[in-house]
Amino acid sequence: MELKQSKRERVKLRIGISGASGFGKTHSALLLAYGMTNDWSKIAVVDTENSSASLYSHLGNYNTLDLSAPYSPERYAKAIKICEDASQEVIIIDSVSAEWSGTGGCLQIHEQLGGRFQDWGPVKKRHQAFIDSILQSKCHIITTTRRKIDYSLDIGSNGKSRVVKHGTKEITSDGYEYELTLNFELLNDNHLVKASKDRTGLYMGKSEFVITSKIGKQLLDWCNQGSISKNEVVNRISECLSVGDLMKLYKEFPQFQKLLNAEFKSKKQQLEQISNPNNFSQNGINNSNPK
Repeated sequence: MELKQSKRERVKLRIGISGASGFGKTHSALLLAYGMTNDWSKIAVVDTENSSASLYSHLGNYNTLDLSAPYSPERYAKAIKICEDASQEVIIIDSVSAEWSGTGGCLQIHEQLGGRFQDWGPVKKRHQAFIDSILQSKCHIITTTRRKIDYSLDIGSNGKSRVVKHGTKEITSDGYEYELTLNFELLNDNHLVKASKDRTGLYMGKSEFVITSKIGKQLLDWCNQGSISKNEVVNRISECLSVGDLMKLYKEFPQFQKLLNAEFKSKKQQLEQISNPNNFSQNGINNSNPK
């Protein structure tokens, strides 16, 4: 065992992309992965969707691993290990839904064991081993998840049963998105997404947008900025020579925006005062501080 100082660049991203069929999960995942690597040959797609990943081969020469039924947790974990051994930097698992609800997946395993409540014990243990293979991987991992309309049977005020629609739900185990660094939900076939879970602080609460390779690059930069200290950012604020430079620095380190809000504001006011020609006379003397 070795005690090390926490650094974000040692952390690997776990990103989820969920959406209905045809909303662009695979395409979005590939663009994210390319932005994170800038090298198609360092991207591997574990394809459970009947070789659908190959439909985007025009984007670049990424690698694919076709995974057919049975979709057991162990076969998924083995696929991840194969990609790791091939020195891939980003693994796309397209999709994890089959591990839960596909042929040979967790729901079917539970049914074959008897379908009783106590039969969930061994199933959840096997499923958790698959989740651990994602969380402990030395690669960045992007998973896609199908979504379905979620219904419930409720009792109305008149005492009669009625079907209530609750939007959509990911087809995987409950709470899966809480294991992730970031989870994007595709909203429509225009490929617009929103963040439903975001530990980076970059996208939560932001307007809907389309995933591009620039988003992948931004996420990789977020990982690599983990080693910079508060004092280093303060020094860089003081070195800014224009409001434009200051705003660029502000956007570069979202994790320090609240913490160093006063320093950013003070420097902005200073730069705006310096750049205002009304504060200076023609002979160069500062009129705002007359002697």
